Amino acid sequence: MGLLQPETGLLIWMVIAFGVVFIVVAKFGFPVILRAIESRKKFIDSSLDAAHAAEKQVAETGEKVRQLLTEAEQQRAQMLKEVAETREQLLQAARKAADVEGERLMTEARNRAEAERQAILRDARQQVALLAIAVSEKMLRAQLPDSAAQTLLDGRLIDELQNQTNKK
Repeated sequence: MGLLQPETGLLIWMVIAFGVVFIVVAKFGFPVILRAIESRKKFIDSSLDAAHAAEKQVAETGEKVRQLLTEAEQQRAQMLKEVAETREQLLQAARKAADVEGERLMTEARNRAEAERQAILRDARQQVALLAIAVSEKMLRAQLPDSAAQTLLDGRLIDELQNQTNKK
């Protein structure tokens, strides 16, 4: 007979040996293997849970970072806007102060120029009056024969000059 067609006795002993080995393995081996598999499954599940938690935390942290960046950008934009407004206000105030100061200086210069012009005109009038008096005096002395007529004429001329200067 051979191996491919065993005898019945051999077949019975093989089945009994297989049953004994199966019972021993089922009683002692399978629980150890099942515990190892269960332990490995728990480890894999806890690792997956930890990975999901870490992924969730990374997503939350990423969202917080995006929010912080958005807030920082908004604060930066607000600060730049405030700085620009302050700069513009300072420039306007400086321009206004410069305009006021320039107008004040121009007014002072005009007033000084007008005062100098008036002083020059007064001085010129006095010089012309003195010159006219001197010329008139020389002409009249030559034309008036006596000193009484000259004194009378001098008095009249002085009164006229005083009246003219008082009118101006």
